[in-house]
Amino acid sequence: MDRDIDTGSAHSARIYDYIIGGKDHYPADREAGDAMCREWPALPVHMRANRDFMNRAVRHLAAQAGIRQFLDVGTGIPTSPNIHEIAQSVSPASRVVYVDNDPLVLALSRGLLNGTPEGRTAYLEADLREPASILGAPELRATLDLTQPVALTVIAIVHFMMDEDDAVGVVRRLLDPLPSGSYLAMSIGTAEFAPDEVGRVAREYAARGMPMRLRTHAEAEEFFTGLRLVEPGITQVHKWHPDDTATEPIRDEDIAMYGAVARKP
Repeated sequence: MDRDIDTGSAHSARIYDYIIGGKDHYPADREAGDAMCREWPALPVHMRANRDFMNRAVRHLAAQAGIRQFLDVGTGIPTSPNIHEIAQSVSPASRVVYVDNDPLVLALSRGLLNGTPEGRTAYLEADLREPASILGAPELRATLDLTQPVALTVIAIVHFMMDEDDAVGVVRRLLDPLPSGSYLAMSIGTAEFAPDEVGRVAREYAARGMPMRLRTHAEAEEFFTGLRLVEPGITQVHKWHPDDTATEPIRDEDIAMYGAVARKP
């Protein structure tokens, strides 16, 4: 049975959906998004750049690294192209497991499980903070072969994990059981490029029960200890393998997210 969806309180996934132009949000989310954009008008640019980074990273992993299995933790509200659409456009046999713990995401995800006949997609309701429940889930074991490389994608979520949540340790526990040749792709919130503006946005989130832990470049590096970073390493998301789809230049000060992709030796 689905859990009730709290439509009266703003939710990070729905705020994100609203700001990037989606349709799955409620008045509380729109109020929050509008307040945040007043504090930092570049927020939509920042969020779209993060989404574009994820798309480029997945395409790189599928087309250049030959990855055919993806584990996406903290999926958020489906927004096309989704990971399985990108991966299966490269190799129709690609397999994807989406993980989130929000009931609205669960309800909406039912429509995204339709991938190619050759591939497979699954949705798992679980919490990033409980890696064992993710890795041991029957849905995951039925979809992914953990003896073969897997790309673990953790996009725009660890900034909602406080120090006591041990984000680095959680990501490591998800990555440790994956075989050599697997990859980690992450985007990590930072306030290093627009500290005042991003700080005000963080206060708006915190006022709605969503405190944020923004990280420095050095702190972002901790997630990739022992891994081999794909060039150009840890950089602002718009600078990671940029393509020619951007309609206008993006200023560094309008991006508050580091992105990186790394291979497990």
